[in-house]
Amino acid sequence: MRKWLLLAAAILLEVSGTLALRAAIDTPGWYALVAVGYAGSFVALTYLLRLGMGVGVAYGIWAACGVALTAVFASVIFGDPLTGTMVAGIVLIAAGVLCVELGSQAAQARRSA
Repeated sequence: MRKWLLLAAAILLEVSGTLALRAAIDTPGWYALVAVGYAGSFVALTYLLRLGMGVGVAYGIWAACGVALTAVFASVIFGDPLTGTMVAGIVLIAAGVLCVELGSQAAQARRSA
């Protein structure tokens, strides 16, 4: 459970940093959140890897969720486009993350047996 909470924190920090980067274009004060978001995300990922989550799984989920959440929140907050093709891409990203996670679980089960 702790691994997943750290992964969620890493994702939310990275998305916050990325959205703040967009906001900083108009208001440079947002750069502080950019630095905190990215640094915090990498710290959370470091602890996550120390707890034993595989780097492929951690990075895959972190990156995929980051892309999907950033696209959705940028559309809501900044009015960036979110087209049907983009939504289809987000669905494919989610499917890819699911495949990576299921493959990781299968590999762990084989290793344990």
